[in-house]
Amino acid sequence: MASSGLRNGGAGPRMSTKLDRQGFGATPKAAAGKQRLSSASAGAGAYRRTSSGPLPAAGAARASSDGVSSRVRVAVRLRPRNAEELAADADFGDSVELQPELKRLKLRKNNWESETYEFDEVLTEFSSQKRVYEVVAKPVVESVMEGYNGTVMAYGQTGTGKTFTLGRLGEEDTAARGIMVRAMEDILSDITPETDSVSVSYLQLYMEMIQDLLDPVNDNIAIVEDPRTGDVSLPGATVVEVRNQKSFVDLLRVGEAHRVAANTKLNTESSRSHAILMVNVRRSVKGRTEMDVSVSGENGHSSSMMGSLRPPIIRKSKLVVVDLAGSERIDKSGSEGHTLEEAKSINLSLSALGKCINALAENSPHVPVRDSKLTRLLKDSFGGTARTSLVVTIGPSPRHRGETTSTIMFGQRAMKVENMVKLKEEFDYKSLCRRLDIELDKLIAENERQRKYFDDEVERIRAEAQCRIAEAERECKIMLENEKTKYHQEYLDSIKILEEKWKIHQQSPKKQTKEAESTSNGAGEVHNLLQNEKMLRQSAEDEASDLKNQVSHWKKMEATATAEVVKLRKMLDTEASQKEKLEEEIGVLRSQLLQMSMEADETRRSLDKGDGPGKIFPGLDSLVSQTQGSQPREQSNGPKQPIAKLFEQVGLQKILSLLESEEPDVRVHAVKVVANLAAEEANQEKIVEAGGLTSLLVLLRSSEDETIRRVAAGAIANLAMNETNQDLIMAQGGVTLLSMTASDAEDPQTLRMVAGAIANLCGNDKLQTRLRGEGGIKALLGMVRCGHPDVLAQVARGIANFAKCESRAATQGNKVGKSLLIDDGALPWIVKNANNEAAPIRRHIELALCHLAQHEVNSKDIISEGALWELVRISRDCSREDIRMLAYRTLTSSPTLQAEMRRLGIKM
Repeated sequence: MASSGLRNGGAGPRMSTKLDRQGFGATPKAAAGKQRLSSASAGAGAYRRTSSGPLPAAGAARASSDGVSSRVRVAVRLRPRNAEELAADADFGDSVELQPELKRLKLRKNNWESETYEFDEVLTEFSSQKRVYEVVAKPVVESVMEGYNGTVMAYGQTGTGKTFTLGRLGEEDTAARGIMVRAMEDILSDITPETDSVSVSYLQLYMEMIQDLLDPVNDNIAIVEDPRTGDVSLPGATVVEVRNQKSFVDLLRVGEAHRVAANTKLNTESSRSHAILMVNVRRSVKGRTEMDVSVSGENGHSSSMMGSLRPPIIRKSKLVVVDLAGSERIDKSGSEGHTLEEAKSINLSLSALGKCINALAENSPHVPVRDSKLTRLLKDSFGGTARTSLVVTIGPSPRHRGETTSTIMFGQRAMKVENMVKLKEEFDYKSLCRRLDIELDKLIAENERQRKYFDDEVERIRAEAQCRIAEAERECKIMLENEKTKYHQEYLDSIKILEEKWKIHQQSPKKQTKEAESTSNGAGEVHNLLQNEKMLRQSAEDEASDLKNQVSHWKKMEATATAEVVKLRKMLDTEASQKEKLEEEIGVLRSQLLQMSMEADETRRSLDKGDGPGKIFPGLDSLVSQTQGSQPREQSNGPKQPIAKLFEQVGLQKILSLLESEEPDVRVHAVKVVANLAAEEANQEKIVEAGGLTSLLVLLRSSEDETIRRVAAGAIANLAMNETNQDLIMAQGGVTLLSMTASDAEDPQTLRMVAGAIANLCGNDKLQTRLRGEGGIKALLGMVRCGHPDVLAQVARGIANFAKCESRAATQGNKVGKSLLIDDGALPWIVKNANNEAAPIRRHIELALCHLAQHEVNSKDIISEGALWELVRISRDCSREDIRMLAYRTLTSSPTLQAEMRRLGIKM
């Protein structure tokens, strides 16, 4: 048996961050002798008489809408003895005996009696981490990759190896990697990065408060329950997309560093919180039927248009890995003070979980899931739709036989719980919209190309016909002119000859007799000349007729070309009608943009009942998630597209262009859509890169519409949660615009948005001086004139952020003078509202007062304005322990305040 235990043996600090654990398992020599476990089911046990069949394989057929019944699988794992147990229990045998071949465990009551229990898997102290993963978690991971929800959970006494089994990073020894790391390796190796995505959230349930291990500032996340489906979600948790194994291990390391642990008698690094890792997998289903439909035109040419018979299918599944804090008895763990309170909270939540499992195992009509936040978070894992695998960890020491028995009985009852696993599929409308946009762009480009080709072809044919006609006319005209000139010249020569002969005949009458004969001969010659002239004229007419025939032929060719031009024009008209249809579709998309903006605004007003610490438009994420979650069930009714889908379909540039519309209603709806998009962190960078921040500042400067100013200020407040965006807002004069808006506005909601934006800027250490110089603090104090609680809460939050940054700068050793808040006259208002009836206002004011008092240079003003009495009250009566302790430390660490308290006779 190995001599090393799960935790480091040396005494550690009272409270410490949870780092990597010591190795679990035996030495290589002992591990070489481990037995190969049989996969066959064992017979009936002493406690569990019957055993349900194993879970369906991960690749089983898709479940029906009612789901498939699946029992919770339970495995038991025995921790090897550690050094302390080897010394203390040397004279005693182990309290349990494992029979891995039969999947049984014997619990010894004494040296003669024992009880036998049957589990789905029995893992000895020699079982490797790989073996544990394959039998406990791998079937669940494979189910998650097929589209089912899955849960892997570890339960057991403190110090029995739960965190080692689940969360071991294995950086020094890869064989020691836990279930979390191995599960993510299998998930990343099975997905396609181009079409699939994996995102994680890492949380801890500490003292009944859900805290974000990836963002410690987010220390009280609310559970949101869908009233229609009953599904629970944590919209306030940080969600990080994972691309590779290294980034995932880095996230686990960050989360473990923030997890709460303490040194007890049973464990030097005892987990004081329940750790919950949520892995969301989104996969595209390959092999679905899709078809390209061809639409033929009148001319026989076909243009390919995408017509999908059904959208692509995606599967959304979630893997939840739960590392429960160990149950403990106070007399054994030696917990006291704050550690005792932590132990009470842990035992209460585990007790509530046990009650729920008992009720499910006994088919009770009432399951008390609302008794604890832990049972609410695990609602889907026990009695829900998830495929669940539980590993219970026990120790071998007979001194903890009672705790071991309780752990075994918990696992036995969990084996009776039946879940109805369901396949999580829905249509991928985002991908369909992207493909349709691409096809639309192709059709528009093809239409423009064909139109240009047809125009060029018509011009070419027209030019060629005109050239041929002009050439024929020119040749015909030249030939006619030549013939006319020739015949006219011959005619004149004949007349001239006849006149000469006539003159000669008149001058010589004596010779008439002699010449009569010659005259008759001349007449014959004239007659012959006339005949020749007629023949020449006939040939000229024939040639002219030929030329006319050629002209008529060219005219026929011109008519043919004209008909071809008409035909091409008809084709152009057809393409123009198709273009008009595409423009109508674009108009429909724009109308959908306006409709969705109005619907999103109405939904926001109905859901917006309070402010979170920074987001001015809460509720949008839940609206989108509900709309997406309901798509597969509402396809026949035509579901409304959420804002995120409209963003993908229409495009950010088109939405931003509507901010400059001349129609006031269009401009109002467009700025509402931009504001709702800005509420999601994933869209903020795209909005800023596309010039959305500049457009919002222009609207804030130029618009006189109160609604536009209010919504634009809210969008700027959401963008101001990002540090990079804060620098851009300051660089573009955003604080000056917000201050001007605060001085002009009277509407409480507009003032709330402006105050929220300035409050977010107050949390940036680098902008303190510039923010104050541009009137940011004066603007905050000026808005208290409204008196509305929501406005006052945002003002108080901004002052608290500003005071916290000043306090942090002082503690870092920077030379700072008196607080800028005190210089701007904020201290009297702080003192006046330090005991405000509204809890959000009072909490922020108390924090601001504590941070101001931490800097010694502010002590005289604190005393003169009467803030000392408020600090004493906060240290005694504040409902929040962290603020109460901060006020106490501030009073005890300031020499000036201590002297004044002694003078006044105030005792802490």
